[in-house]
Amino acid sequence: MRKIEYSYVTIVDAMPDSLRRFKADVFQALAHPTRIAIIELLGNRELSAGELIEELGMEQANVSQHLAVLRSKQLVVNRKAGNQVFYSVRDPILLEVLALMRSYFQKHLTEALAILDEIGESQMENGK
Repeated sequence: MRKIEYSYVTIVDAMPDSLRRFKADVFQALAHPTRIAIIELLGNRELSAGELIEELGMEQANVSQHLAVLRSKQLVVNRKAGNQVFYSVRDPILLEVLALMRSYFQKHLTEALAILDEIGESQMENGK
């Protein structure tokens, strides 16, 4: 048996890179509004491909392409029942990630609106 030795530094240096690549792959898969919509529609339930197509109001081929991306990155899973294919979110933690992104958006939107309010008040005070 061949013994392979790794230094602690090498393992620590390699792990962040692989983790960063994993994160980038997930965000790349979510980098289209339709794919995010699919994940959000699925939520904690299972939907057929037909139901997703109807909910999204898109062509079957387009939805299929987006589902293929999500499947390839293992963000959704599917099961066949007769001639139908049902989809669900692989891990509910992904829904938590999207909820955190929603909170992040809302926080920064609130800050931007507050700045706009200040500008508006300042302009009113200066008679502009």
